[in-house]
Amino acid sequence: MKDIQNLIEKLSPLERKIIPYLNEKIDNISSKSGLDKVSVIRALRFLENKGLLKINSREETIVDLGTNGIYYKKNHLPERKLLIALEQKEMGLDEARKISKLSENEFKVSLGILKSKALINLNSGKISLSANKEEIINKFLEEKFLDILPINVDKLEPEQKFALENLKKRKDIINIEKRSLFSFDLTEEGKSIAGKKIDLDLIEELTPEIISNWNRNKKFRKYDITAQTPRIYGGKKHFVNQSIEYAKNIWLELGFKEMEGEVVQSSFWNFDALFTAQDHPVREMHDTFFIKDVISKLPTGGIVERVKKAHEVGVLGSKGWQYKWDEEKAKKVVLRTHTTAVSAKTISNLKKEDLPAKFFSIGKVFRNETVDWKHGFEFYQTEGIVIDRNANFRHLLGYLRNFYSKMGFEKIKFVPSFFPYTEPSVEVQVYHPEKKQWIELGGAGMFRPELTIPLFGEHIPILAWGQGFDRIIMDYYKIADLREMYSNDIKILREKPFWIK
Repeated sequence: MKDIQNLIEKLSPLERKIIPYLNEKIDNISSKSGLDKVSVIRALRFLENKGLLKINSREETIVDLGTNGIYYKKNHLPERKLLIALEQKEMGLDEARKISKLSENEFKVSLGILKSKALINLNSGKISLSANKEEIINKFLEEKFLDILPINVDKLEPEQKFALENLKKRKDIINIEKRSLFSFDLTEEGKSIAGKKIDLDLIEELTPEIISNWNRNKKFRKYDITAQTPRIYGGKKHFVNQSIEYAKNIWLELGFKEMEGEVVQSSFWNFDALFTAQDHPVREMHDTFFIKDVISKLPTGGIVERVKKAHEVGVLGSKGWQYKWDEEKAKKVVLRTHTTAVSAKTISNLKKEDLPAKFFSIGKVFRNETVDWKHGFEFYQTEGIVIDRNANFRHLLGYLRNFYSKMGFEKIKFVPSFFPYTEPSVEVQVYHPEKKQWIELGGAGMFRPELTIPLFGEHIPILAWGQGFDRIIMDYYKIADLREMYSNDIKILREKPFWIK
């Protein structure tokens, strides 16, 4: 008896409230205790942790009325309304729609359904019934089905399954959802306490008021320090933001300064300043998001004229692209397709006394891609430039190798490649030990004279790279589908570890 009394004094107010009704089913406990079902189940879980009962749960699939289903059950399905109208006589289609008071879409759907059930005749723009009342009743399975909802899918008869399949093709008439069903079994200790009315006035928490008005006759509720407690998830940054901060710190440690720029750029900075020809396929609508009805201003100070010359006739002995450069095309506004547009602006603002200089950025870029497991229409890119008269191609490879090794990649290789604005150019690849293959992460190279001369005024070595950052994140967090990175599923976010290499 002493053990039971000791147990009772540990029960929370929620648990004490349902103890008198533990011999009832959950719905009855809810109605008799005055608690909602969620609170009842929470109290039952507390009692389960104390060994007083065992909760049983199972899932069942329930078919219930959808938004349109609730309306149609009360006001008839559209096809029933049309049949009611046709009971009068044969009539034209327009007249039938007017009398039945159906929308154009509902009328078309009703015609198709009634025709498939062989309940109407359509002839020379006229519509009439072709079945008697008994045939109509026998063939209106969907109407009968709505009357029995909600129902467990496992309990459906063959005719009801047929009606369900027909209604699933129509918008919001039915709703199919999985529901969890709960029941419980009392343990021997639980049986000894079930049904008892517990009238205890215990102190639940210590407050300043209780201390100042102390009543020695009142007891504190006993706390079970061995009881299970809910897991607490501390606040933390989104794992994508953690990854970006980690990468930023790498560049800062290597002596780089961060450069920033707008995600909306003119075509001049996004393409032309980077020596991308105006007829290049990358500038077409299938690759780029253009901002409608917006025109940008071009920069002053002679940059536009120098870029135009580089495109039309070339610089420093090159031939350019040999076409007439169009200023209007350069004014078109786009969502930046790469962060290299930021690099171009940064170089154009540099003075000779600023050298040597190193800059990086990590930001979103946008491409008109079909979204799938490895492509998105927006993604992060990490960009870098080194402007130094003594820089060379080996320095470029060194910076990239240093960065990727700090990001946790052990095997790194460089493959010759081509980009419109760098020469020589390389593609950075890292080895994936699980997939046992090399994965391409981005391009790099040394800026061509056609870019450096218009932007900086003379040709000097500029190392540059633009690397896809989302693929690095996917590799670290073992994410198979790019879309998972931005699904913001709270369960997934809680379980993601901090970025530690």
